[in-house]
Amino acid sequence: MKVTKHLEGKRLSVADTKKIEDKLERKKLKRAARKKAAPKAKRTAPRGSKKRKVKKMARGQSKR
Repeated sequence: MKVTKHLEGKRLSVADTKKIEDKLERKKLKRAARKKAAPKAKRTAPRGSKKRKVKKMARGQSKR
């Protein structure tokens, strides 16, 4: 199974809860794992600045 770069960080921090069927128990484990994980680093660029820019849609008739 190939893990892509952007998913790698997320996979390490969240506990594996596939086998636990009780919803509340699963929630407790995930919260505990999140608290134990190292804090995320501050943003290096403003939010959304790396998103691909989209040209404006054609003027005219409404799309909705």
